[in-house]
Amino acid sequence: MSNSTVPRERRPSTGAPIDLQGPVGPGFTRPKHKRTFTGFGAGEIKSVEASIPEPQREAWKKFAAKGFKTQEDFEKEVVRHVETTLARSMFNCDETAAYAAASLAFRDRLITEWNRTQQRQTFADGKRVYYLSLEFLMGRALDNAMLNVGLKDVAKGGLEDLGFRIEDIINQEHDAALGNGGLGRLAACFLDSLASLDYPAWGYGLRYRYGIFKQEIVDGYQVEVPDYWLDFNPWEFPRHDVVVDIQFYGHVRKFQDTQGKQTSSWEGGEIVKAVAYDVPIPGFDTPATNNLRLWSSKAASGEFDFQKFNSGDYESSVADQQRAETISAVLYPNDNLDRGKELRLKQQYFWVAASLYDIVRRFKKSKRAWSEFPDQVAIQLNDTHPTLAVVELQRILLDLEGLEWDEAWSIVSKTFGYTNHTVLPEALEKWSVPLFQNLLPRHLQIIYEINLYFLQSVERKFPKDRDILGRVSIIEESQPKMVRMAYLAIVGSHKVNGVAELHSDLIKTTIFKDFVKIFGPDKFTNVTNGITPRRWLHQANPRLSELIASKTGGLGFLKDLNILNELEKYADDKEFKKEWAEIKYANKVRLAKHIKTTTGVTVNPSALFDIQVKRIHEYKRQQMNIFGVIHRYLTIKGMTPEERKKLAPRVSIFGGKAAPGYWMAKTIIHLINSVGSVVNKDPDVGDLLKVIFLEDYNVSKAEIIVPASDISEHISTAGTEASGTSNMKFVLNGGLIIGTCDGANIEITREIGENNIFLFGNLAEDVEDLRHAHTYGSHTLDPDLTKVFEEIKKNTFGDAGAFSALVSAIEDHGDYYLVSDDFHSYNQTQALVDEAYKNQDEWVSKCITSVSRMGFFSSDRCINEYAESIWNIEPLQPEKGETSGLGKGEL
Repeated sequence: MSNSTVPRERRPSTGAPIDLQGPVGPGFTRPKHKRTFTGFGAGEIKSVEASIPEPQREAWKKFAAKGFKTQEDFEKEVVRHVETTLARSMFNCDETAAYAAASLAFRDRLITEWNRTQQRQTFADGKRVYYLSLEFLMGRALDNAMLNVGLKDVAKGGLEDLGFRIEDIINQEHDAALGNGGLGRLAACFLDSLASLDYPAWGYGLRYRYGIFKQEIVDGYQVEVPDYWLDFNPWEFPRHDVVVDIQFYGHVRKFQDTQGKQTSSWEGGEIVKAVAYDVPIPGFDTPATNNLRLWSSKAASGEFDFQKFNSGDYESSVADQQRAETISAVLYPNDNLDRGKELRLKQQYFWVAASLYDIVRRFKKSKRAWSEFPDQVAIQLNDTHPTLAVVELQRILLDLEGLEWDEAWSIVSKTFGYTNHTVLPEALEKWSVPLFQNLLPRHLQIIYEINLYFLQSVERKFPKDRDILGRVSIIEESQPKMVRMAYLAIVGSHKVNGVAELHSDLIKTTIFKDFVKIFGPDKFTNVTNGITPRRWLHQANPRLSELIASKTGGLGFLKDLNILNELEKYADDKEFKKEWAEIKYANKVRLAKHIKTTTGVTVNPSALFDIQVKRIHEYKRQQMNIFGVIHRYLTIKGMTPEERKKLAPRVSIFGGKAAPGYWMAKTIIHLINSVGSVVNKDPDVGDLLKVIFLEDYNVSKAEIIVPASDISEHISTAGTEASGTSNMKFVLNGGLIIGTCDGANIEITREIGENNIFLFGNLAEDVEDLRHAHTYGSHTLDPDLTKVFEEIKKNTFGDAGAFSALVSAIEDHGDYYLVSDDFHSYNQTQALVDEAYKNQDEWVSKCITSVSRMGFFSSDRCINEYAESIWNIEPLQPEKGETSGLGKGEL
């Protein structure tokens, strides 16, 4: 069948779960009630309610679902789900089934709150915020749900009665692997805060069938294994009635409509269906439960081609389905190949087009004028991935709704806010014009028009500066021409924000300098990132959370993190410090057990735990850390037994994934593992140094690793890490930091005090001069680093050839990330860490003081800043009488 012919509508089968319309037999028709894709509008709900007879309404109210509150009710729900939903019994209910049943019991509870929240938001008919992120690194949902509704103790007791340990049940859950690193985790923390603060908000993302990938370490190398996390996911609801047709390819037809107006129509091509899956997001200590809507791709022409199948062509009978489903199959397909690039752009358009269809439909139900759209809708672009939303909304308003260009563009540019997450120019997305022309022909036309009007306005402002036009053009005049997505996002948004003070200053003085000149400084702002204390303290470190609650009058600090200030007065309290240190030790024992079971290496929990866990990237400088470890190893080897006795034992722990196509990052992982296999077996070293690489780092592993840290490493080259949020997690859990003056480290230093952080290395303003000197001047390597390289070249850690790329990047290729320049300062600062750790009394005081000053870094503070300065949105308080599981007495 050629692309231009429209597929014939298939008659729905009588068993189809969707589409209640259409005749299904002679003289019989299906009931005609048709629910709109996103429920009723505010006015419709009221009239529908009024039309339902009183006795029916009474019956519905009488039997309305109510969530359990007591341990007995919880047990009853679990047993009911085991026996009816899962069709099992007391005799064959294993931990997986118990997890499923407990999750379903909590899910049922969430659904009632979720429905109420959505109804409340619809009735209020106020402004909503839509957070578009290609990643949502949610982690596990059950533990989070139990804590947020305040019923974890009820569940613990109930599961014990039924013969299960709650920890074992929680461990049955797969991480929701819808993200890669900090960007996705930030989005997850923001959803938690939006719900906890009662803001009417939706998240929109993609429902990947496979997560980022499961990392296995084989012979020291990273091996990527598919991460199919959806085998049982009770936390999502397929909305088979919310299906959107998404168009690709085709051509644009220009014509005059009946009023003589020039109109464009995007025609032909192929259609893929987007099916909605909803995930409830419970707030903490509030009944508010928001929604995360994820889109899954599906072939438009049905499951498969019957004709082809019957003629024996089995493979191509499902080709349409397979091609469509690859769109939401994998997070970040490798884009080293052109087909990979096309798939990524397809993913991005598929997701924003489905999301905007939903958002626009919801707005249209309110019967308001289009000019009110920005008063009802705020859309936040989390990085450049959703930038096509700017073009898609303009297309909807122009081509489908018939607005004039200026009116449409005024609406679009008041609706969007753009969060930039990087200063690395190579990380700013660009797509080739020929790819756009083929895949999204109408969008390319609109981009050219946006660019034309923008450049005309720039020319009027700066008539004498011709060069600026080339620098700020959305279209880069290269071979082939490229569409610069970050520039499109800036031009199409009313606010652009960075994610830490240094980062926001840097984007204004480097990559977006010309745009500040054009739009003025007010368009650019800063919202320093934050983390949710519910997951990163209460859930990850329950004993510390309990200890803090005992001194601050309850769990109120989880809703207002500034209450942590009250801890400072206990920084020298002997009893308190003893309890604090015991909790840290217990957390280290827990991590040591995890290390033993996963790597087979025994580590001493009394040693200093030095941790660097994050994506593996040259700018994050895991290579500097492992070179420092080799330096430490060589130093220990050169010591006398007497000198060794004075040394503080240390465990160096690494974790993180390298992108599948990023060879250098994979080499860093290989070197860490090779060093570990030598050091961990060396009898001269014993417990003085252990090197561990924890495979498959993810959110639930972070919840074990973060509370066990003594010192964590945040050592990116100054000016490269936009913010970082793991630095905040480690400090909030009573660990100290060794770091450069980069990202949020600077603001953490300002909050907790210079005495409580170990800073080293060159500053951001010196980086360019140093790089220039490396390339054009003389560049002498640090002598200690030279010794490390010599040791590697001696094949001490296996075949030196395997690591030559890492070494030559520094020796021969200009040391772009300044490892050599910072190495001496890094080692000196590590020696200060060793000294400070020996004085445990003072160390614990530093940790307590640091935690007490971390209130600023709550994601609640971020969301309130976004709401006030970017979204202009108010919280929607639940009605009186609605309660979450946490009684006020517990707060």
